[in-house]
Amino acid sequence: MRVVIQRVKKAEVRINENIFSQIGPGLLIFLGIEDVDIEDDIDWLCNKISQLRVFNDNEGVMNLSIQQKEGDLLVISQFTLFASTKKGNRPSYIRASKPNVAIPLYNIFIERLKQKSGIDVKTGTFGADMQVELINDGPVTIIIDTKNKQ
Repeated sequence: MRVVIQRVKKAEVRINENIFSQIGPGLLIFLGIEDVDIEDDIDWLCNKISQLRVFNDNEGVMNLSIQQKEGDLLVISQFTLFASTKKGNRPSYIRASKPNVAIPLYNIFIERLKQKSGIDVKTGTFGADMQVELINDGPVTIIIDTKNKQ
């Protein structure tokens, strides 16, 4: 499981030119899932995200978590996070899970992130053609892969 986390001032996702979800200050999380991912990966990742100290305290030091900041969360599924570009110029997505595996894990991830963070998690729609608009804050961008826990 791999995420790209961006600290944002605001973000929104549109589907068919209509706003589907939007958040104010918080974290925009792009989530990629592969077949070897399990629920333990979800738990570890949700704990990490909930406790990740990437928001500024009163001294301007990144020392606050999303919970302490009382920020928003937006999760977008993104199978392209597992693109392989080793051969040729057209990316291969063979490592990305197919919907029958990815959708249940995606839904579990959202529920566990809600539980761990205590924050209502906004989402896009799995597999939809989405347009994501955001205003980076910082910018702060963090990549976490559950295969690199240690």
